Amino acid sequence: MPNPLSSNPPHDCPLCPRLVEFRNYQQSRYPNAHNQPVAEFGDPDGRLLIVGLAPGQRGANSTGRPFTGDYAGKVLYPALLKFGFARGVFAENADDGLELIDCRITNAVRCLPPQNRPTAAEINQCRPFLKASIGTSDRLRVILALGRIAHESVLRCHGHSLAGHPFVHGQNHVIDDKLTLVDSYHCSQYNIFTRRLSVEQFESIVSHCNLILKNII
Repeated sequence: MPNPLSSNPPHDCPLCPRLVEFRNYQQSRYPNAHNQPVAEFGDPDGRLLIVGLAPGQRGANSTGRPFTGDYAGKVLYPALLKFGFARGVFAENADDGLELIDCRITNAVRCLPPQNRPTAAEINQCRPFLKASIGTSDRLRVILALGRIAHESVLRCHGHSLAGHPFVHGQNHVIDDKLTLVDSYHCSQYNIFTRRLSVEQFESIVSHCNLILKNII
């Protein structure tokens, strides 16, 4: 069984039978892809933690790095570069040399789910890894949740009521005396194309996180 204190599942994590079966299916179809639980990426002592939903088929499940290889990464990483949370060049592959500064990225669920829809049980099974990610550094000050599932999983890690902290795009939630949860719609292709979220709106959220860390707001 995986060590619940680890922030990253083992490559053959057995906790979710449906995801294991789907992982094996993907491996048979795409043997050169990552096809494993996707580890967090970035500065382990960073003050900003970004939490997404789950690896995408053409993204992290293929490349092995969160938000790399799919549309969402084309929105996320340029925003991080713009506001000083990354350096280098984002070339949409895990070997592009991109580095994160004072920032980490992870997902609420670490394996690719069918149709990008994890079940409640799968989210619960994977939560110990998210909780370990949150507890990795005493310097952590801001968690940016991309979407409702990430938002709710972060709250459950801290034992907070979901009703008392509803997901609202752009909203701050005080988690404890040093940690703030910030909500954003996920920077997915669907949300951008349907205009639920614009690139400019997402950049303003990343800028907002930066200002919190600078104690400006």
